[in-house]
Amino acid sequence: MSTLFTHSLRLNRRRALLSSYQSNSWSGWTAPLHELSRWSERSRLRAALRDLAEDQHLLDDLGLTRQEAIDEATKPFWR
Repeated sequence: MSTLFTHSLRLNRRRALLSSYQSNSWSGWTAPLHELSRWSERSRLRAALRDLAEDQHLLDDLGLTRQEAIDEATKPFWR
């Protein structure tokens, strides 16, 4: 009976190690992908804001001045 118990403990430890390894390796891949996604979204939004900077009516709707829109649009995508 004791060998069955020790075998069960070893098996549970292996499962715990495997699950923690898998979750850590997965999060290692998702973090850079998430960051790239955020950069892409910022770049796209700032390009759209740059296009809006010429239309005063739309800027008024957003509550921005032309200079504020241009300042935001010219920021690098990583900030």
